Amino acid sequence: MISIRYVQKEDEAFWFSLDNHLSKQEFEKKIRDRMGYVLLQESTPIGILRYNLFWDNTPFCTMLFIDDAHQHKGYGAKLMAFWEEEMLSLGYGMLMTSTQADEEAQHFYRKLGYLDAGGLLLTIPGYEQPMELFFTKRLG
Repeated sequence: MISIRYVQKEDEAFWFSLDNHLSKQEFEKKIRDRMGYVLLQESTPIGILRYNLFWDNTPFCTMLFIDDAHQHKGYGAKLMAFWEEEMLSLGYGMLMTSTQADEEAQHFYRKLGYLDAGGLLLTIPGYEQPMELFFTKRLG
């Protein structure tokens, strides 16, 4: 059985086993602001999603990750659908997300109905990365 709930303090070790981009301080904000979710199979955590507000008004999925052993089984789509429904219930009309151009996630987001919305190239020394592709989706 699959369940999804807000991230809690006791999820910290699991969370950081999947997400090495978030500081402990920001993790605590995700708990406080209810801007992170944990997907569980039975009672075992297997995935996470976190978001923030782009322009302070548009939900932006900043991390979606399913544990390697559970990928390609539909869990990511379930987690995204849960987030989308919650954002709709909160009155949001559009969502955003992104992924690097060299990552397979771009195909996943397109399959879920997200539309290409441009890209960002970071070329500053020490911050270089492949192009970041942005995606949007209308809700409702």
